[in-house]
Amino acid sequence: MSILDNFKLEGDVAVVTGAGKGIGRAIALGLAEAGADVALAARTAGDLEAVAEEIRARGRRAITVATDVTNMAALEHLAERTVTELGKLSIWVSNAGGLPDGTPRYLTKTPEANWDAQIDLNLKSVWMGAVVAAKHMKEDGGVIINTSSRASFGGQIKNGPYGASKAAVNSLTSTLSLELAPKIRVNAVAPGPIPTENFDESMGIETEEDREKLLKHIGIPLQRYGTEEDIAAAVIYMASPAASWVTGQCLFVTGGR
Repeated sequence: MSILDNFKLEGDVAVVTGAGKGIGRAIALGLAEAGADVALAARTAGDLEAVAEEIRARGRRAITVATDVTNMAALEHLAERTVTELGKLSIWVSNAGGLPDGTPRYLTKTPEANWDAQIDLNLKSVWMGAVVAAKHMKEDGGVIINTSSRASFGGQIKNGPYGASKAAVNSLTSTLSLELAPKIRVNAVAPGPIPTENFDESMGIETEEDREKLLKHIGIPLQRYGTEEDIAAAVIYMASPAASWVTGQCLFVTGGR
């Protein structure tokens, strides 16, 4: 068997939250290209169906489930539909997250309601997703992958609530990896700056010139922004047998920043 066979996901069934666009869409398409069938989850059903059609065009099965990831019952419904319609659940990617209202904030100037919304979206949803996924994987095992962020490392002036929520995701990932071993592996992938719609909104980017100025300011050693496919490739690795001896880790995909 070739070592490249260890990166294949034939026979796997994956759930990807936040799959309607951006990084989530790229992850879902990447998992399908590696051989997995995929359940797509996001708030907006219309976005999901377009991604599902792309997956079916690649010869894999796909279902769409409109899901509020901050609601445990909705996540249970997502898992149950996945198992019922696709046969099992072996990969769970908690990708949904971001800034709930697109506005970075100082910790000391964050209203309680905004703090709660940030934690619910970026941390509580990841915890609930892991609880639900583990329940459906416990017989045969599986893989849980959480989307963290470069902002989880070090202080984050003017983006404290987001950074704190993502740092907590790293801790959650580490502890879950111990609780769920040996059958279930749990890892995280931390993207650096990637010019998605959410990134542009939160950074106030309106033009390509704005984007280039920011790139020079933040100083990425590899001298480019990341792409959605960069993150999808990392998730495929973490999901695949190639990473069968890797758990409890956060892989920073940041261009060296």
